[in-house]
Amino acid sequence: MKNLHVPSQHISHYETVSDKMKLLLEAGAEAVIDKVNWKEQFPKSLPVTVHVAHDGERIYLCYNTRGEAVRAVNTEDFGSVWQDSCVEFFMQREGEKTYRNFECNILGALLAAKHETREIAEHLTEEMPAIYRHSTIHHRYEGDRQVSDWSLYLEIPKKTMGFAAYETLSGQKIRANFYKCGDETPEPHYISWNPINLPSPDFHVPQFFGLLELE
Repeated sequence: MKNLHVPSQHISHYETVSDKMKLLLEAGAEAVIDKVNWKEQFPKSLPVTVHVAHDGERIYLCYNTRGEAVRAVNTEDFGSVWQDSCVEFFMQREGEKTYRNFECNILGALLAAKHETREIAEHLTEEMPAIYRHSTIHHRYEGDRQVSDWSLYLEIPKKTMGFAAYETLSGQKIRANFYKCGDETPEPHYISWNPINLPSPDFHVPQFFGLLELE
């Protein structure tokens, strides 16, 4: 199981998204999403990282993906975003049986839910307006093949992660995994930060989560 020490940074003090992203890339903890768990079925790998920080009230994530043949179809929240070029954050509070997933495609469309199991879940509908997302994309060519480099910036409030108003994220330990997927992209892929030891693709597996230790 991998551990990530997540620093406390005053990201909210910055006015623009670009400044927030710059600070996060410079001062946040980096997790490399590079575990291709089902190589025979889905061998595709991509250079993917996520930088993470918090300020006691929110967790901040900045994903960067390079060289993907992208798909961008779902435009509405709670759609089938995992079919598109998508990055994901699954987390579970210490001592809790439920877990939460935040899945965001290249357009910023988001699926967020609280799960008892993969099948038994409750959409985080009321919390959605408080989750900030911002995506950027750069199209380029590798030879005669068009690919894209893209980033996804997220701000997730503590309430949305299951913490009460009187609690702080400082000092918390959160079990989590970071993912990159794209079920219906030109090159389907399922990549994770922590490895998943199962015969077929499944991200709804808290037993394979790593650990985030928040400063």
